[in-house]
Amino acid sequence: MSELAGKAIIIVGTLFNLFGCIGLIRLPDVYNRLQGATKCVTLGTCSILLGVLISSGVGPTGMKALAAIIFIAITAPTAAHALSRGAYRAGVPLWEGSVVDKYEEEGS
Repeated sequence: MSELAGKAIIIVGTLFNLFGCIGLIRLPDVYNRLQGATKCVTLGTCSILLGVLISSGVGPTGMKALAAIIFIAITAPTAAHALSRGAYRAGVPLWEGSVVDKYEEEGS
C-alpha cells in the first residue's frame, strides 16, 4: 500500500514541477517567473522526495529524502527572495500589468 501511495505522490510532484516549468515559459517578467517557479517546483520537488520517503521507508534513502525536503523548503524561497530583490535593485522593470510594487512601498 505504501508503494502505491508513494508513487501517487511522486506523480503529483512531477505534475507540479511540470506546471512550474510552464510558468517559467509563460509568465511575463522575472518576478512572476520566480514566484511561479519557486512555489510549484518547491512543492513538486518536496512531493517527489516525500513519495520516495514513503516508498523506501525509514532507511538511509528515506532519511536522505527527508533531509533534502528540509533543505529545499528552507533554501528555495530564500533564494527566490534574494534573486527578486537583486533584480529589483538592479533596475529590472516590473511587467506593465503589475498593480502593486511592495519594494517601492518599503523604500528599498
